Amino acid sequence: MKKGLKILFGILSRCIPGLLFVISLKGQDLHFSQFMNSPLTTNPANTGFIPGGDYRMGINYRNQWSGIMAIPYKTTSAFGDIQILRNRFETGWIGAGGTILQDVAGSGNLTSTKIFGSLAYHQLIDAGSLVSAGFNVGWASKRINVTNLKFPDQFDGRFFDNKLPTAVILARNNTNYLNLQLGLNYAYFPNEKVYLNIGYSALNVNRPRESFFDASPGIDNRLAVRHTGFLNGSFLLNSQWLINPNIYYTTQAKSFEIVGGMNAHYNLSGEGEYQLIGGLYYRLNDSFIPLIGLQWKDIKATFTYDATISTLKNYNNGRGAFEFSLIKEGLFDTYLGNKKQSMCPSFKNSSY
Repeated sequence: MKKGLKILFGILSRCIPGLLFVISLKGQDLHFSQFMNSPLTTNPANTGFIPGGDYRMGINYRNQWSGIMAIPYKTTSAFGDIQILRNRFETGWIGAGGTILQDVAGSGNLTSTKIFGSLAYHQLIDAGSLVSAGFNVGWASKRINVTNLKFPDQFDGRFFDNKLPTAVILARNNTNYLNLQLGLNYAYFPNEKVYLNIGYSALNVNRPRESFFDASPGIDNRLAVRHTGFLNGSFLLNSQWLINPNIYYTTQAKSFEIVGGMNAHYNLSGEGEYQLIGGLYYRLNDSFIPLIGLQWKDIKATFTYDATISTLKNYNNGRGAFEFSLIKEGLFDTYLGNKKQSMCPSFKNSSY
């Protein structure tokens, strides 16, 4: 895959000077600016870790670089998770879930499809702490349509002509592999107004091969392990305001990404059935990410926009990406409630 990416990046750098540096630095693995709203891809230990309910399901959509590409990067995911065997463990439970992701990029329709199944175990270790461990196993597929691609040796000095012969020959236009991700979480909730959560996960633990080319000496087509860490909190300030600071860090090979910021929930009703959400995040050396959203009872919808501040803004006019997230959390028995959950601050629990 590295060989193929170098070819594609070389083509882009001829058309848009400076773009090569941005792409090679950031990478283009599947990711969301709203990492906090894509829990199972951020960390499999989040599976069944639902402070406000017994089950959860959601969708995410990201559209990136539409300002500089005729066919932008489009990433879509759908996920769901549930708590099971809650009556088998006195102070713990198991989470089970799954995720489907698809990413389509560029004129070659480079398409990534990933399907993961996740399991996690959550254990209360005292009245205010929770430890979680989880894993997911998934099937991944990538395919590409070379018909519309133009390679460096098809440049005639003025234009790219894909009718000219090329020495670039792909061994295949699709590749499939199994992938494994592991994760750990720790949550601390000393009272109903304070909640902290820290987690770590490792993706590509089994180092699968991913390439459209045959193996050759000196070229490692195995995916590097992707390490991800996050820290988030929830603080109930009063009966009207609840704030959620978040920070996310991921690194793979020599690439890295850091996103941090905060969103706030404003209570529009007595027990928070209706909430207005607003916030601002920052991706290091890349973009500011404002967030707006609404919550209706157990359904939350949020929208973010990546406003580019790096040198790429000279080509995309600051239009980096937009994202949409829709999440529903619920209880199977609203009368009994969810007694085993960690105490995440909410307007329903407010003592103000």
